Amino acid sequence: MKSVTVSIDVLQRPEQVYDFLDVMAHHERFTNHYLTDWRYSGPGRGIGACATVTAALGGTKTDITIEVVKAEPPRRIVERNVSAAGRRLAHGTYTIEPLGTGGSRVAFTYTWIHAPVTDHLLAAVVRATMRRANRTVMRRLAAELARHVPIAEP
Repeated sequence: MKSVTVSIDVLQRPEQVYDFLDVMAHHERFTNHYLTDWRYSGPGRGIGACATVTAALGGTKTDITIEVVKAEPPRRIVERNVSAAGRRLAHGTYTIEPLGTGGSRVAFTYTWIHAPVTDHLLAAVVRATMRRANRTVMRRLAAELARHVPIAEP
């Protein structure tokens, strides 16, 4: 399946955005509209930070284990997502790029590595649902950054 990418521009510098996203518990704040019942393990930040959540999306519920598998401060965080009893494996990648204004462009790409047959049969619907949910994630991330992280000086 083709990946889904969404992005948003924020006023904070890449280092500030990265520091916020690097803390796994912060993700609950901007994804809890569809990811609930967060259970954490591993370190609180960086490679090995892990959470198991319940996803309610597209009329179904499933548990997902999210683990940070790669971290390239201050530009990239890659998470491995395992769900559907191991039948769905995906990567979620946050990419943070500086803007000329002193802020950042934050992009999130969800890439399926393998997925259940039903995901493939309903690929257009699955991708549209993920895109819609992750656009909301980006708006909520920007609001959380505005609330908790000082605005970058130009």
